Amino acid sequence: MADIEIDSTSTEGYATTNVIGDWELAIDATGEEGPDPNQVLVADYASCFIPAFRVGANKEGFSDIGTVNIEAYADIDEEDDLESIYFDVHVEESLGDSIEDVVDRAEDICHVHTALREELHAEVTVEDSVDF
Repeated sequence: MADIEIDSTSTEGYATTNVIGDWELAIDATGEEGPDPNQVLVADYASCFIPAFRVGANKEGFSDIGTVNIEAYADIDEEDDLESIYFDVHVEESLGDSIEDVVDRAEDICHVHTALREELHAEVTVEDSVDF
């Protein structure tokens, strides 16, 4: 048995319904009936990076960093392939001089970051002490 099992079905057109455990995720290659695959990948990356960022902060001695928000941006080339990804990370707690160490740890922990080719690793900027 595989570690991950997903049932993906398209009855017509370019939209696909993916059943992942108890959840359904609709993805549409055209972006008309749901997010397109590139949007889902960037969202998946950000959704993986936030908990990895929290763990990285914890390992750097921060017990609670409060709210973490990522504004993710991506550039797409002429073939509609992802060309670059950028994360603007906003953190409620002040991380002081530990920001770079937290980002490095998050990059090591995030499974999506590890799975992507190096050219697509997000360029990360962090703004801490943010009031949400």
